[in-house]
Amino acid sequence: MSRIGKKIIMLPEKTEIKVSGGKILVKGPLGELSRVFHPGLEVKVNGNEVTLNPKKITIESQALWGAYASHITNMVSGVNKLFEKKLILEGIGFKSEVSGNKITLALGFSHPVIMSIPEGLKVTAEKNVIIISGSDKEQVGQFASRLRLLKKPEPYKGKGMRYSDEVIRRKQGKKSI
Repeated sequence: MSRIGKKIIMLPEKTEIKVSGGKILVKGPLGELSRVFHPGLEVKVNGNEVTLNPKKITIESQALWGAYASHITNMVSGVNKLFEKKLILEGIGFKSEVSGNKITLALGFSHPVIMSIPEGLKVTAEKNVIIISGSDKEQVGQFASRLRLLKKPEPYKGKGMRYSDEVIRRKQGKKSI
């Protein structure tokens, strides 16, 4: 039994949810999100309460029960308040610049790295801080992760790209005799 799946999801004001044909659509003040859900799960909407139950108890449906409950909770909170990730760029000569739907990064390579920003995300770059915001939590986290992978922080000087709440464990360098 899923502890997360058993909980009732409460809908805030100005938020609607529609379930039809294996698809969930959540509308709110900041936009709308949709997701196809597993046919082994049943979604019920009563007023401003949403409940999930497996149609038949199997190992697969029990595993997906809590996951889909979390997805619906994230969708409901995403259309009401944007999710945000902050990346900090540390290092001499490391820069970031947003122009249109592309972000250009100077990460110490011989060439600038240019990445396109996915639709539905808003990216701002000021000095050495990159802020990624959007209503889809999964998309925000995925794009932040892809950016961080370009230049992970190294443990000796701490140069690279890290999350704002991430702590880099520093290592001691070579010892001279």
